[in-house]
Amino acid sequence: MKLRYLIMLAFFMIGQVAIACDACQLQQPKATQGLTHGAGPSSSWDWVIVAVMALITIATLIFSLKYLIHPGEKKSTHIKNTVINP
Repeated sequence: MKLRYLIMLAFFMIGQVAIACDACQLQQPKATQGLTHGAGPSSSWDWVIVAVMALITIATLIFSLKYLIHPGEKKSTHIKNTVINP
């Protein structure tokens, strides 16, 4: 099978998993209706946990992109140079 068809199949399957079913939409609070399966956050502490995890995820993404784009190692003895300049 061609790679193009495999990629299209993967996107189709991801899209189907991401959409919540009708039974789950009835159990969700307004903020998360249609996004996830299950009952969703039920107390204030659940929302705090979700917010903290979102902040950690966003910070991780920002720092990983920052150090990927501009790592800052300038020394010729840095270990990365053993791979770049064998």
